[in-house]
Amino acid sequence: MFKSYSMELAGRTLTIDVDRVAKQANGAVLIHYGETVILSTATASDKPREGIDFFPLSVDYEEKMYAVGKIPGGFNKREGKASEHATLTSRVIDRPMRPLFPKDYRNDVTLNNLVMSVDPDCNPEIPAMLGSSIATCISDIPFDGPCAATQMGMIDGELIVNPTMAQRVVSDLQLTVASTREKVIMIEAGANEVPDDKMIEAIYKAHEVNQEIIKFFDGIIAECGKPKHEYESFAVPEELFAAMKEVVSPEEMETAVFTDDKQTREGNIKVIREKMAEAFAENEEWLGKLDEALYQYQKKTVRKMILKDHKRPDGRAIEQIRPLAAEVDIIPRVHGSAMFTRGQTQICDVVTLAPLSEAQKVDGLDEFTTTKRYMHHYNFPSYSVGETKPSRGPGRREIGHGALAERALLPVLPTEEEFPYAIRAVSETFESNGSTSMASTCASCMSLMAAGVPIKAMVAGISCGLVTGETDDDYIVLTDIQGLEDFFGDMDFKVTGTRKGITAIQMDIKIHGLTRPIVEEAIRRTHEAREFIMSTCMEPCIAEPRKQLSKYAPKIMQLMIDPQKIGDVVGQRGKTINAIIEETGVKIDITDDGAVSICGTDQAMMDKAAEYVRIITTDFEAGQIFTGKVVSIKEFGAFLEFAPGKEGMVHISKICKERINHVEDVLTLGDKVKVVCLGKDKMGRISFSIKDVPADQR
Repeated sequence: MFKSYSMELAGRTLTIDVDRVAKQANGAVLIHYGETVILSTATASDKPREGIDFFPLSVDYEEKMYAVGKIPGGFNKREGKASEHATLTSRVIDRPMRPLFPKDYRNDVTLNNLVMSVDPDCNPEIPAMLGSSIATCISDIPFDGPCAATQMGMIDGELIVNPTMAQRVVSDLQLTVASTREKVIMIEAGANEVPDDKMIEAIYKAHEVNQEIIKFFDGIIAECGKPKHEYESFAVPEELFAAMKEVVSPEEMETAVFTDDKQTREGNIKVIREKMAEAFAENEEWLGKLDEALYQYQKKTVRKMILKDHKRPDGRAIEQIRPLAAEVDIIPRVHGSAMFTRGQTQICDVVTLAPLSEAQKVDGLDEFTTTKRYMHHYNFPSYSVGETKPSRGPGRREIGHGALAERALLPVLPTEEEFPYAIRAVSETFESNGSTSMASTCASCMSLMAAGVPIKAMVAGISCGLVTGETDDDYIVLTDIQGLEDFFGDMDFKVTGTRKGITAIQMDIKIHGLTRPIVEEAIRRTHEAREFIMSTCMEPCIAEPRKQLSKYAPKIMQLMIDPQKIGDVVGQRGKTINAIIEETGVKIDITDDGAVSICGTDQAMMDKAAEYVRIITTDFEAGQIFTGKVVSIKEFGAFLEFAPGKEGMVHISKICKERINHVEDVLTLGDKVKVVCLGKDKMGRISFSIKDVPADQR
């Protein structure tokens, strides 16, 4: 018999069923939030994976289209690879869970979240995060939980816990916070220039709600939790550390790692590894753990120097930002380009503009989000870190970094009415040594301005790191962390924003949470750093969006027509609109409400296409002047095409002021002539006159 537990959460019922399904998993719960249903499972292998020096955790968030009553699009009619949204959700679940597993655990662990039903007012991401936490807690897998997660919205300055779909659409804040019993362990946010103090208030409002959820979890764990299983520890023996210090002294290690050049440091460590491998050549057990031990030795050295001596590996002050450089228009013929460099991190961003019809179609569980007008893609080639490996397309990291930069810039983009374009920004990582996603944000902002996109404010991003000691009060926050400080430190706290407020946050940590003073200091530091980057680097390069688009960018004209006349513009089987496109070389999109977008690079041809549309959709009245082409000659007159698919007739008596016997005496097929509209004849055809065109219109 299964057990069911319930609590009220933000006005909706959260229910967790234990021992109802998936009983062969180490831990499993069927979690309901409103009418959203998630099956969350946690499984672990019996033995550790051989030959690895990391914890092999996999997190999957599986979107099933039946959850929203849809059949998947495409030929196969079944779900394929994970969508970008599913990948990003998997990352959000992974980030707070991973630090709570033992650092020396090498058994494979998989956390799976199967989305089976979606209530639009109960975002499935939250029950999936909660489900992974409680499923792992009641399992026999070693885990220092529970943790809980809450989303926050903000409308008119009022904070809202787990907002409904309607509230999310108009919210100025989309914030997800995960917590342990005492501390915040993960922050993910998109915001419409929310001030620092309001963001901190929202974070700790979510933290309070998380404590209520954790108390609820505690009761379930007390009744249903399994004893945690024993596992083989892969911790480095203390005697190996002692032996390493005999071979390479702490002072030698400090000299090796403390340099501002990544390649020099890596060369120094390579020499040290060879020296140690030679010293321990006869001890196979130690040789097998040498790489992990060397990593730990470097880590302890770097952390000690930062925490105790306030000395950073490259010699910078704690709040100092690495050298900055920026330039625009480095790539010819593209619509916009910019390069941003911070130390040994370098990003080139390229912007492409296109008609709104080229916006990305989204086939997912969110029925309100069917297209993406702004797309930011991030690439991280192996050469950017001096490595060699083939490109296999974007992985979870690339997708996550691109989404963060995209979220950072969304709040400052113009509306579709103000700027009727689909926009794609691509960040190419040329060099990487710390926080390329924040460099991508800076480069993308400048590239958008160079392309002439009228963004509302400049956006910059920076990351802060952290090194902690034995107590909560013993810590150092580092501004602008480089790769080594990220690798050996405890936190990567990325914040983007304008001078007015925050637009995005992504916080990753390796410890069991952050105290409020650390969070507040990190937000303060990132605000100061953003101001510095904008004023000293970005603004001197390009201070505001250009007034004109690149000559290579498509131009877009918009006009409104009577929706009842859309069919006249399209014509039978698209004949009319295709004729306009073929003649002018433009692209035409028409929405159901009669909005016509004409896109092209030749302004004269765009004007011609727009004139055709106006002519076709105009109610013809006597006195209107048109230019028509003779397309047919009869004994009684000539037929003129004055717009694709639109013809009228000039009677032989209306061609010249003097009498003529044959139309061919004056007109030839293909002639273009000015005509004046006389209205409609008895047969309903539009009637024209050539001879009655006013002299000043000929």
